[in-house]
Amino acid sequence: MDQRWAQDVLRCHLCETPAPSMYCDICHIHLCKACVGEHLSDESQDHKVVSFKKRGSTTKCPKHSSNISVLYCQQCDIPICTTCASSEEHHGHKFIELMENKREVIQKDLQELEKLIYPQYQEIASEIPIHVADLYKNSQELTTAINQHQDDLYKEIDTMAKTLKSYLAKMDSEHLAVLHKQEDEIKHTVSEITQNIADLRKLLDSNDASLVAAYKSRNAEFRRLPPQLKVSLPRFIPRGITKELFGSLTALSLIKAERCIIIDSPVAESSPLDKPLINVPRIIANIRTEVKFLGSVACLSDNDMWTCGDDSIMRLFNIHGDLVQSIHSKSGNNPWDIAVTKTGDLVYTDDKDRSVNILKKKKIKKLIKTRDWTPRNICSTFSGDLLVVMTSDDQPTKVVCYSGPIEKQSIQYDDKGRPLYSSGYVKYISENRNLDICLSDSGANAVVVVNQAGKLRFTYTGPPSTKKRSFDPLGITTDSQGLILVANINTSCIHILDQDGQFIRYIRNCAFQNPRGFSVDTSDNLFVAEYYSYQLKKIKYYM
Repeated sequence: MDQRWAQDVLRCHLCETPAPSMYCDICHIHLCKACVGEHLSDESQDHKVVSFKKRGSTTKCPKHSSNISVLYCQQCDIPICTTCASSEEHHGHKFIELMENKREVIQKDLQELEKLIYPQYQEIASEIPIHVADLYKNSQELTTAINQHQDDLYKEIDTMAKTLKSYLAKMDSEHLAVLHKQEDEIKHTVSEITQNIADLRKLLDSNDASLVAAYKSRNAEFRRLPPQLKVSLPRFIPRGITKELFGSLTALSLIKAERCIIIDSPVAESSPLDKPLINVPRIIANIRTEVKFLGSVACLSDNDMWTCGDDSIMRLFNIHGDLVQSIHSKSGNNPWDIAVTKTGDLVYTDDKDRSVNILKKKKIKKLIKTRDWTPRNICSTFSGDLLVVMTSDDQPTKVVCYSGPIEKQSIQYDDKGRPLYSSGYVKYISENRNLDICLSDSGANAVVVVNQAGKLRFTYTGPPSTKKRSFDPLGITTDSQGLILVANINTSCIHILDQDGQFIRYIRNCAFQNPRGFSVDTSDNLFVAEYYSYQLKKIKYYM
């Protein structure tokens, strides 16, 4: 059976010529080449005639659908037509040609893709074969270890079985010797009884008076039966075969951690501040805490701050100085440092217990436990991870990034294999908005800043006029503008730096007494924990 299909043929809107090659993107009509001029002669509205293949490529004005967008309003961030450009709505706005704007956007996207995104995808892709190789290598090593352990257990089991069998054979031999001895004694007695019975029968038939008179009974002797042997035979008591007997494997941990595009300096340029600094920073709250040797503060909100000092209690104060909550450390040790996570949970480090703990629903849970490293200062990151400063008696200090209890990254050496941080000493830590990791290293008299990949960006040792070793940094934090605020306890003042380590100004008019812990609230007000005065000072430094 023949099948036929009917199909409508596209025709020119004006002359009905089939298969027209042109198209008006504004009027949405098909045109042949001969009718293009006639169509464009209609000046009642704009026209944009393109080849049929390029139909739909024209940008219409979002407000005047019959007009073509030929300009781009930079203030409104939208394409507009000439009618819009002359309207009151866009009066005083800056316009550029739409194609020019699009080309700029395309050029920026192309540059970002070629210079940043694509190379990092290539780098990430190159990591996969390494992970696969590590997986196979680890699997082979574990298989070898399991086989070796299996052989060791076989040998140990064989030795134990031989020992038990030998002991069983010894017990059997001793038991048989006792049984054979009793058997021989009973046979001898039975033989004597048999002989005695025969003698008595002969004696009854004898008329020899002397023999009868000489008879002595042995029945009393034979009545003493041999002792009954009560035997408790040995039993084998097998132990249950469990997984713990042989060993176990830890679970494979595969975490999909969020990646960010890493922008190395000098590509990451400092942007202008969205709000200006005030000429004279001022104290807007002075909170007496009664916390001895106040060393750390962490904002829970704009009005509530966690603190810790020289005891095992972490205290939450409000802006009026009222004690809202107090929590004892789980071990009874003094917390070394505290931080508040992205979800509002309190975390603290216990250097004596070598642990990082988290307070959730008024219950403390041990989150991280280390063996050879001592956790010191801590901060929470924008992604919700934790950055922990780790010290050791025989190794340089390192910064470890944890996602929950899982170690994601360890930062310890620069590209030349040299330690990034000094050993020992107090080191406060903070993450900046560009994901740099900022650490105040009092042992090195410097602020050390690395990017999120752990590569050194810069070290700050004070303004150019600073005398050698007069800069002794402790408390450090960053704000929403990317500024770095760090305490210099030698002069009891605060240095403000931009995110590239350039000195901007001091805060030194607030009569600080040994400023230690820093924290900023959501409004970029700075909270300063004073070590000796037991006070928290809230400082306003933006307009």
